Amino acid sequence: MDYENNGWIWEGVNYYPRVFGGLMVTAALLGLSTSYFGGIGVPYLSLPCSWSNLGIFHKKRSGKRRIRVYMDGCFDLMHYGHANALRQAKALGDELVVGLVSDEEIVANKGPPVLSMEERLVLVSGLKWVDEVITDAPYAITEQFLNRLFHEYKIDYVIHGDDPCLLPDGTDAYAAAKKAGRYKQIKRTEGVSSTDIVGRILSSLRDPKISGDHNDTEVKPQEENQSKASHIAQFLPTSRRIVQFSNGKGPGPNARIVYIDGAFDLFHAGHVEILKRARELGDFLLVGIHSDETVSEHRGNQYPIMHLHERSLSVLACRYVDEVIIGSPWEITKDMITTFNISLVVHGTVAVKSLNCELDPYEVPKSIGMFRLLESPKDITTATVAQRIMANHEAYVKRNAKKTRSEQRYYEEKKYVSGD
Repeated sequence: MDYENNGWIWEGVNYYPRVFGGLMVTAALLGLSTSYFGGIGVPYLSLPCSWSNLGIFHKKRSGKRRIRVYMDGCFDLMHYGHANALRQAKALGDELVVGLVSDEEIVANKGPPVLSMEERLVLVSGLKWVDEVITDAPYAITEQFLNRLFHEYKIDYVIHGDDPCLLPDGTDAYAAAKKAGRYKQIKRTEGVSSTDIVGRILSSLRDPKISGDHNDTEVKPQEENQSKASHIAQFLPTSRRIVQFSNGKGPGPNARIVYIDGAFDLFHAGHVEILKRARELGDFLLVGIHSDETVSEHRGNQYPIMHLHERSLSVLACRYVDEVIIGSPWEITKDMITTFNISLVVHGTVAVKSLNCELDPYEVPKSIGMFRLLESPKDITTATVAQRIMANHEAYVKRNAKKTRSEQRYYEEKKYVSGD
């Protein structure tokens, strides 16, 4: 018996001997179970805890084993839909392990990836809900790989969205996991997909020369209609979704608050790395996300590809970010520094140059010695990501069309089987 931890009992016996003695005798005579005795209580006497929690009559319970869940994907052109899927997956367990499909597997099953394995790894590892990453994961979860997940990685459940994931032969990529009874499904995030983003880029950034070269092809009219439709964002932001992505806590009273701003369009590995470096300079990282109008004014009418709330969620999902300002001003003022108690303003060396160079947005923090230029770890930008897609124009058009046909066939067969 631990006399020190249960000292309140002996103090009670000394001060209220009749009460404690009466309770013990009554329990013994009536043969009441400890659970029942703790449940009926005693009028006007509130016991500090139930008998089962006193730690007197049994050994301390051992810790509960942590549930490990697995979710895989290409995670090419990382967007808030990917982040929300991983957030939902993490909610189904205690630890989230993410399988990152190899470049070779993506080429074989979907077409050329936009981002390299190294870039995709930086993006996935930078998400606040991810605990571990398995690189070079297979596109299809075979029984052999499933056994590896269960035994080597101690995975309890395989997670995937309610959208179809089909192999080139039309079969379900998660059939083995479903057969083993270790599969759980989450709801797909509506309003965005990598296919949709490619369509937006092809629509807004298409070079006139490229368009002219395809005037006589059959795909041109269909491609134009698809691109125009896809450029309209279908995302409907809610306060609940923003809360789900947020850390839910502000800076401490003496926290060193670091501020960095930008468009953060087509959230990529370069963004993650510069945010990581910025966070290392303080206790709290505040990120300003420029409005769509501000981005268009300084980057051109073809930007942004992703809209304000889409970009805000992508930044909020990053593990190095504590809070964002949605629609932050281009110019950092003294009042803004005071309002948010900013200690340091930083900016990366790699960024798309503004079309309007009349004003230096960092003039105020520079004048008071609160500005620092950070060496960007990567030279990737939103423009270079978009140019990769433009350079492989036909390949991505075919990739999008292939995925659309595959999904249409899947839903038609599902509708036929259900009898709807």
